Amino acid sequence: MHVADILRSHRDEAVAAWVDRLHAEMGPHYGRRPSEELKITCAAAYDASYAVLVDHDYRMIDCHIRWITRLRLLGGFTLSEVQGAYEMFRKLVTPVLTSKLKGRELQNALERVNECLYYTITRFSDYFQQLHEKQIRDHARDLKKQVEERTSELAESEAQYRVLVEDINDGYFVNQNGIIVFANKAFCDLHDYSVAEVVGRPYLDFIAPESRGEVRKIYETRVQRGAAQDLYMYFRRTRDGRSLPTENKVKLIIYRGEKAAVGICRDITERVEMERKVRESESLAHIGQLTTSLAHEIRNPLSSVKMNIQILLKKIEFKGNDKRRMEIMTEEISRLERILTEMLDFAKPLRLDLKPASIRSIILSCLEMMTVRIQERGIEVRKSFSRETPRIFIDRDKIEQAIINVLQNSIDVLPEGGRIGIRTKYAAGNGRFVSIDVDDNGPGIADGDLPYVFDPFFSNKKKGTGLGLWNVKKVIEAHGGTVGITTKRTGGVHLSMTVPVRRRNNEKKDTHR
Repeated sequence: MHVADILRSHRDEAVAAWVDRLHAEMGPHYGRRPSEELKITCAAAYDASYAVLVDHDYRMIDCHIRWITRLRLLGGFTLSEVQGAYEMFRKLVTPVLTSKLKGRELQNALERVNECLYYTITRFSDYFQQLHEKQIRDHARDLKKQVEERTSELAESEAQYRVLVEDINDGYFVNQNGIIVFANKAFCDLHDYSVAEVVGRPYLDFIAPESRGEVRKIYETRVQRGAAQDLYMYFRRTRDGRSLPTENKVKLIIYRGEKAAVGICRDITERVEMERKVRESESLAHIGQLTTSLAHEIRNPLSSVKMNIQILLKKIEFKGNDKRRMEIMTEEISRLERILTEMLDFAKPLRLDLKPASIRSIILSCLEMMTVRIQERGIEVRKSFSRETPRIFIDRDKIEQAIINVLQNSIDVLPEGGRIGIRTKYAAGNGRFVSIDVDDNGPGIADGDLPYVFDPFFSNKKKGTGLGLWNVKKVIEAHGGTVGITTKRTGGVHLSMTVPVRRRNNEKKDTHR
């Protein structure tokens, strides 16, 4: 279904919802407006936005902005109130587009919505500024006759403009000769500073180091030469040193008799993260297809080799090193089979078979399956189970495999005589969940590696595939839970998995320790 069809089919429903939300959520100014008036203005805004999104035609939206600006200024509306009304367009159409479109088509549609809304709000702000400047020029022509009166009106007008600028949700600033000479509260909040701390400082102080060169180049080569308005993305720098993605639209103006650049910037962290997830999903899909093909090509001949080695071991009595060599071959083939299984699991979509199960029982079963490896390494396992852990609806096999992967990671890195702790906790109340915490006293994980441990194919182990923890995250999140990992100050790692409780009223609790 095309974007045009989706928007057209939902027009009347969206306009009606828009009117209702303006009355209910946008304060007394909108609350007092007649429904018929709001229906006309919302329908006009929707149709104008449709023309931009579908036909790339900005004429209707430009006419609408000029009309609505005068109408709302006469009605005493603030800039932020009108911006909030426009913002509702995104909130109304995004769920509809998300339910009808997928992948790149969805991403393109959402980007167009964001661009349309950004253009509308920016043009609205620009037009307001033009009206304000026209008002000042009109005052100036009559200044000789009515100096006191016009001076008072000018001061009042400037005060109103500053109030409106302060009310803008986006950051608004004036950069003159590389120094910020004006900034609204939203700009300061974006960087975690007060207005007093921002005004008078170099603009580049608020640009992350990795973006300073590009931003400086934009100002030197385009903005200061009076080129057309520029929209660009950069990373801003906050008080605590974070680098966050930001979008800025800048144009050249005259401020207090000198050239200056006025900018309107907004945080785009959520949009960048959404785009990253879309790209990641596409990449994982391609990798999944490749790994599935490779795994199927390798698995059959590998099984044949393993079967023949096992036949030889039964028919021929190998001795000494020869027998050990055959056993090593069998063990290595089994390891390769496990790797192939992980690769196939990576490629397959996860489907859960939810049944009531006891987390305590699953953990004990996992430890029993790994008893031989644990005893061979002389590892001490300390268990602590919550007194009243409920039976919850989970996929037992997949949760079991996730716990085994976590325990296997600890066993692989622990020295002889190491220690593993595993405990459960039940949190009651509205957000009920069961947590499974596993820690060890191994070497831990380097700080630089921590952000990537759940990424597919990331591993520092010589014989690791990098899919173990990725599968853990995949399984836990499929159950609606979360997983996190930290390095302990005393050494080793702490991994926590939480699973929300889903159980029927007649399900009994497992009250064993």
